[in-house]
Amino acid sequence: MNARVAYLAVLALVIVPALGGGAALAQDVNVNYVPGTDFSKYKTYKWVEIQGAEKPDQIVDTQIKQAIDKVLGGKGFTKATGEAADLFIGYQVAVNQERQWNAYNTGGYGAWRYGGGMGTATSSTIHIGTIALDIYDASAKELVWKGQATKTLSGEKDPEKRQKNIEKAMAKLLKDFPPKPKK
Repeated sequence: MNARVAYLAVLALVIVPALGGGAALAQDVNVNYVPGTDFSKYKTYKWVEIQGAEKPDQIVDTQIKQAIDKVLGGKGFTKATGEAADLFIGYQVAVNQERQWNAYNTGGYGAWRYGGGMGTATSSTIHIGTIALDIYDASAKELVWKGQATKTLSGEKDPEKRQKNIEKAMAKLLKDFPPKPKK
């Protein structure tokens, strides 16, 4: 029986990492845009609500918008105060849960731990957060740029650290915005 437990623990140590048990820890960013769009003509933007979009609470909503405003301001864009703007910007969020497995093996002998020992496998639920940012040409009312950032949520309790994490994520998401024209 102990040899079987050891075998299962070794199997779990090999299979779980191969299936990506801990792969979601890094931030993943994907962007797409309409080729040929002249982004140099856009100077102002306005926040809009996406119909049916999931939103966080009011505090996190403000933190996300402030982080995006900061990045866009640093790139020369101006937030419109009236109704007129070159770009409409909206976002939505999603939080998914994934099961993470950790397996440990102690005892036995040799490279494969033959002859006994104990194996333990534990599971935990991790929360994966995704923010999708959509940027529309206001006059044409067409989507011209779309970005998505996904990261394991740490459950940060310090509001200042949480704000810094949001700012880092938005800076990474908007790193190559606006896209450079192809020559």
